[in-house]
Amino acid sequence: MNMRVKTQDSYGLFINGEWIVKKQRDSVLNKYTQEVMAETSIVNEKDVSKAVESAKAAFKLPFSMYDRYEVLLKVASLLRENEEEFAQTIAAEVGKPITEARGEVGRSALTLENSAEEAKRIHGEGIPVEAAPGSERRKAFTRRHPVGVVAAITPFNVPLNLVCHKVGPAIAAGNSVVLKPDEKTPISALLLAKLFEDAGLPKGKLNVLTGKGDVVGPLLTDNQDIDMFTFTGSPRVGQLIREQSGIRNVSLELGNNSATVVHHDAEVSHAAKLVAQKSFNNAGQVCISVQRVYVHEDIYDEFLNNAVSATENINQGDPLDPSTQVGPMIAEQEAIRVERWVNEAVEQGAVIQVGGERNGVFYRPTILTNIDEEMKVCRQEVFGPVVAITTYKNECEVIDKVNDSDYGLQAGLFTNDLNFALKAAEEIHVGGLIVNDTAGYRVDHMPYGGVKKSGTGKEGPKYAIEEMTEEKLIIFNN
Repeated sequence: MNMRVKTQDSYGLFINGEWIVKKQRDSVLNKYTQEVMAETSIVNEKDVSKAVESAKAAFKLPFSMYDRYEVLLKVASLLRENEEEFAQTIAAEVGKPITEARGEVGRSALTLENSAEEAKRIHGEGIPVEAAPGSERRKAFTRRHPVGVVAAITPFNVPLNLVCHKVGPAIAAGNSVVLKPDEKTPISALLLAKLFEDAGLPKGKLNVLTGKGDVVGPLLTDNQDIDMFTFTGSPRVGQLIREQSGIRNVSLELGNNSATVVHHDAEVSHAAKLVAQKSFNNAGQVCISVQRVYVHEDIYDEFLNNAVSATENINQGDPLDPSTQVGPMIAEQEAIRVERWVNEAVEQGAVIQVGGERNGVFYRPTILTNIDEEMKVCRQEVFGPVVAITTYKNECEVIDKVNDSDYGLQAGLFTNDLNFALKAAEEIHVGGLIVNDTAGYRVDHMPYGGVKKSGTGKEGPKYAIEEMTEEKLIIFNN
């Protein structure tokens, strides 16, 4: 199956297999040029109701595991065929460097491919109820069933792969989906819907709504025909969704102020290079972007010199230039916010080792030292190209520092000491500990999710399918 996806000037809503263009439009900006690159339709209450009705009706129609597998595999193949069109779109609507954007497209295809495979592996288990006195003649087993209609709400920073992480497993599980992409970066999701349409996904199984999140979100949570919400974004919005969803299923991936520890026995130059890389990917606008670095006092000066040198050499500029490593932030107001946080930290005693400069929507990759744990750049999620580096004396101290956070998505630890690594694995309170890499490591089939204010539930196709299905127990009395 061959096709070429092309971006266009105006996009409609995708409801029940039809494209519906509305008179009211939102502009989508090219984040580098700040020029309008496209317009999207603005959804209203009737559109939301129609999308949910379509999803509910489609859910009742037969759609076998193998059919789900075939559709998802076709979309993955089409995505690879159209890699450059999608990468160019991501680079424009996010401001992500083209090399990163191409990587996101490849990962997205793999996420859909993994989802396709998992569609054939959904299973229950035998339960030995006959082991209970009086139940000797009974037999029991479980089966997993799709929850129904899943509302998926996705963020701006990874506009294709995070959509695939929700839509892929939801469809693999047999659910129908109502997708709400972020209004700043919706084009990738709309182009993906075209691929699903071309791959033969039954009408109503995927519906895409565009508009402002603070308007569409409450319309979705108010609709009682939605059975589950899966959301990636801020803790504030995640809490609102949980409060408004009642007893319905909710899966939340909410962010982090990721910590990475560099112990005295680490390979310093290697650790510094990875920290510089994983602190500033996508201008630091990544949930597991490194934000706090704790370096053992014995190697602090050497590590800092290496990290500063690596950061100074980062090329910032046009996302479509293959040599660009860091592009603009998602909006100038976000760059201004980061500038304000850094300036506030400096007023409180922090020292800028490199960076600390804003030029419109760009903020230079920045390293801060002489920080205090209560500064915003340490305590809250910066979600920008800023990393704070400080020292520690011993293992117990640094574990306490890593855990002194409202968040707990992932953490990194560089060490060759197995005992320290095992101690950290037991005592650091996060959803994932990455040993001899930064907190910023992720592959798409691993279980991914956090604790505390970083959210609830897991992503990764196999684990998301578990979230998006319900377990039923069946008992036979012979």
